[in-house]
Amino acid sequence: MISLLRERRLLHYLAKHRRSLLLGFACVVVTNVLTLAGPWLIKYAIDDLQSSLTVVKVRQYAVALFVLAVAAGVFRFLMRRIIIGASRDFEYDLRNDFFAALQRMHLGYFQHTRTGDLMSRATNDLSAVRMMTGPAVMYASSTGLTFIVAIVLMVSINPWLTALALVPLPFVSIVVRYFGEAIHHRFEKIQEQLSDISAVTQESLAGVRVVRAYGQEAFEIERFRRANEEYVLRNRGLIQLQGMYFPSMGLLMGIGALLVLWIGSREVIAGRMTVGELVAFNTYLMMLGWPMIAFGWVTNLLQRGMASWKRMADVLDAQPAITDAHVSASPLASIGGAVEFRHLTFRYGDAQVLHDVSLTIPAGTTTAIVGATGSGKSTLPSLLPRFHEPPPATVFIDGVDVREIPLATVRGAIGFVAQEPFLFSASVADNIAFGLPRAESRGLPRAESRGADDRSPALIEEAAATARLDKDIETFPKGYDTLVGERGITLSGGQKQRTAIARALVISPPILILDDALSAVDTHTEEEILQRLSRVMRQRTS
Repeated sequence: MISLLRERRLLHYLAKHRRSLLLGFACVVVTNVLTLAGPWLIKYAIDDLQSSLTVVKVRQYAVALFVLAVAAGVFRFLMRRIIIGASRDFEYDLRNDFFAALQRMHLGYFQHTRTGDLMSRATNDLSAVRMMTGPAVMYASSTGLTFIVAIVLMVSINPWLTALALVPLPFVSIVVRYFGEAIHHRFEKIQEQLSDISAVTQESLAGVRVVRAYGQEAFEIERFRRANEEYVLRNRGLIQLQGMYFPSMGLLMGIGALLVLWIGSREVIAGRMTVGELVAFNTYLMMLGWPMIAFGWVTNLLQRGMASWKRMADVLDAQPAITDAHVSASPLASIGGAVEFRHLTFRYGDAQVLHDVSLTIPAGTTTAIVGATGSGKSTLPSLLPRFHEPPPATVFIDGVDVREIPLATVRGAIGFVAQEPFLFSASVADNIAFGLPRAESRGLPRAESRGADDRSPALIEEAAATARLDKDIETFPKGYDTLVGERGITLSGGQKQRTAIARALVISPPILILDDALSAVDTHTEEEILQRLSRVMRQRTS
């Protein structure tokens, strides 16, 4: 049942490009008709020239063959251009939907799924699926049509000889079935190991400071080498299968060609076939060789593609645990900022973190939450934006259960500064303005991205000044246009925290959550930031 639903989803993607695919298939038909007409014309030419050889006839047949070849080449180009182009459009749609599916996932999904594995699915698996829906579809239709029409034409020339030529076919089908299943299984294992390699690489690069600090470069190199070695071994297993597959196909087809050459020459000597018919028959038989070889290659692409599609569909079909399914029919028009927890008990799996917590925080007030390590200080405020799903009727904003408020509304009303701030590989200004409207301008040079009214330089600079980041920015080589590097690697810990604070303040949220947001800031700077924040915090629930 699950497999059927996945196939329907795949067909749904292909249906979006049905016009291009149908036009491409039309080009496939024309290409094959023109290609298969060549041997038939050669048959007439040889038999005709045997009876009457003239320069005019030779010229006419030569021109006719040349025109057929040029026309077939033009339509073959169109066939490839249209069908492969449609597969690229399919890839574009699927990549966008895959990324959108990841954006919808709840926080817990990424805590249990490795980033390297998701990256592998978004690149290698997606490429394999595109090959299945592009080249594989094109060659399957082209070679299938060639195979059928060529056999029909061969039967019209000599049915008995055709039967002999097709003797190896039952054995070919057995070979294809056996090797196809084995290739599918081994490719799944290869893709799983490739995900492991991606995960090892991502973890090592993301944690490069820790690796350097503890002198574990040799260990990381060895860990990557072992994963890479396993990947090579699994690929060699697949190569061994393919190395047996294609020669087996060639051997079986060669047996058929040998039978045709032996019996066909006897038929010509006996006068039951003309030389032209034997030449045309052998040409069609040679044309069958490529479809049989291509069929093996297409089978390989299909098996790889279906294995990769299964891995991608696992993400596309995954349902986010946190949705707007319980949104009230009349949600809040705006959020004032009153927060309440009523008999809240929360667990991470089997581990209970919070037990029967009740707390009321009036709008516009400041509340500090203190406690021992692991007591749930970070968990409690993270339930407000629903990073984790609270039990029903336990967490309220303005008297409304947060589960009944649309996610976009509740998260748009909260400025959140995490304990470990994350910065994007963009300019300081773009990182501060991340939560402002006009998100499509993100990542552009500051001269362009800050030109819009809703991303005003004044808003960004005011937020930076409140976070006590303005003095640091003055020392940066390009000021607000300075790139912070991946994960803000060019900034100190305190600068990253203050950038995150400015990012939360610039959207003027009714609710402000600071999760140990000044832990990396020195005492003097912390006091200065708190003084500046006090003016801001009077206007919102903090």
